[in-house]
Amino acid sequence: MSDAIRLTRLPNGLTIASERMERVETVSFGAYVGAGTRHEVPAENGVSHFLEHMAFKGTERRSAAAIAEEIEAVGGHINAYTAREQTAYYVKLLKEDLALGVDIIGDILCHSSFIPEELERERGVILQEIGQANDTPDDIIFDHFQETAFPDQPMGRPTLGREAVIKTMSRATLTRYMARHYTPENIVIAAAGALDHDGLVRLVSEHFADLATQSAPPPAPSEYRGGEFREARDLDQVHIVLGFPGCAYADPDYYPALLLSTLLGGGMSSRLFQEIREKRGLVYSIYSFAAPYADGGLFGIYAGTGEAEAEELLPVTLEELRKVQSEVGARELARARAQVKAGLLMSLENTGSRCENLARQLQVFGRVIPVAETVARIEAVTLDDVRRVAARLFRAKPTLATLGPAGKVPSLAAIAERLAA
Repeated sequence: MSDAIRLTRLPNGLTIASERMERVETVSFGAYVGAGTRHEVPAENGVSHFLEHMAFKGTERRSAAAIAEEIEAVGGHINAYTAREQTAYYVKLLKEDLALGVDIIGDILCHSSFIPEELERERGVILQEIGQANDTPDDIIFDHFQETAFPDQPMGRPTLGREAVIKTMSRATLTRYMARHYTPENIVIAAAGALDHDGLVRLVSEHFADLATQSAPPPAPSEYRGGEFREARDLDQVHIVLGFPGCAYADPDYYPALLLSTLLGGGMSSRLFQEIREKRGLVYSIYSFAAPYADGGLFGIYAGTGEAEAEELLPVTLEELRKVQSEVGARELARARAQVKAGLLMSLENTGSRCENLARQLQVFGRVIPVAETVARIEAVTLDDVRRVAARLFRAKPTLATLGPAGKVPSLAAIAERLAA
C-alpha cells in the first residue's frame, strides 16, 4: 500500500481511509454505507434511495436550506447516490473547508430529522423520478433486464423503488432501516486530496460518534435465473438488452471479462460498434457492459434499433458472440487493455474517484489494492483467457429484455439455441 494511503479503525468499528495527494488544493470526503437495494425487503423497496433524498432535508440543527447554503458558501459540492450494494454521501471542498464537510456529512447520517412535511414533499419528488424513468425507454429497460435476471429477489428490484411502495412508505420505515444498516461496521469513511490523516480521524471521531451500534444483517444471496421480458410500446425504436451471468469482483475471471466487454462493445473500435453500426447501420447506440457484484454479476449488451432493423440485429450480434469465443486477435486485445488501463489511471487523477476507490476496495476486498497490482492483473490477461471467459459467459442461460416494437426480435429459446450451436 502506498505511503500516501493510511487506514484507521476506531474502537466502535468505523473504518477511516485516506489518501494524501500532492499538488492539489481540494479534498473529497465521503461516507460509504454498505447497504443498497439488495438489502431491502419487498415492503421497503426503495427505502435506500428514499433515505438518500431525505438526508439533505434537514437535521436537528440544520434546515435543508442551511445544508446547501453552508456548502455553497465555501464553493463546495455535496451529493449522494444509491446503488444495489452501496449508498454514498460525499462532498468536494477546498482543503481548508474539510472540517465543514465532515461536520455536515456526519450530521445528516447521525441526526437527520425526517420532518413529516419534508418527507411528503420528497415522496412526491421520488414519484416524479420514477415516472421520468418509466418514460425513458433506454433507462427503464435496464430495470426490466435486472428483474428478469434476478426475479423475486432483492437484487432484481428497482433502485428507485416501486410506486405503490413509495406512496405508503412511513417515517418509521426509514428510521428502522437506517438504524439497522447505518452502523459503524457497515460504513467506510474515505477521503482523498490535500489532507492530514490524523486530523481527519479526529474530525470523524467527533462528528460520527452518534451512529447506531447494532450489527447490520447480511444481504440475501443473489441467484441468477435468466429469462425473457417483453413490453410492446408505441415507440420509434425497440430497446434491447441481452445478458448473461457475469463475474463477481473477486472472481479470477473479472479482468478477462472486463477486457472482453471492452473489445466486444466498449468503444468506437469495438467489434459490435464496427460491425453493427459502422458497416451495417443497424443502430445508433450499441455497447456491452460488465457489472460485478459481491457474489456474482451481469454481462450484457444494449442496443436501440428500428423495428425493421431488429430482425437482422440479433443474428449479427450472436454471430459476434460466437466468434469471440475462438477468434481474438493480439492487436484488439492490446487495444482493449490500453483502454482499460487508461480509464483506470485517468480516473485516479481525480480526488473524488480516488476517494470512492478506497471505499469500494475496503468494502469488497477488505484491503486497499495497489494500482500496480491492478495494472499487473490487467496486463496478465491472455488471448486464451478472453476466449475462455467468452465461452463461459455466452454458453450460460441468457436473459433478454425488450421494450418497444420487438416483434422481429428472436425469442429467448431461439437465441439460446443459436448460442449453443
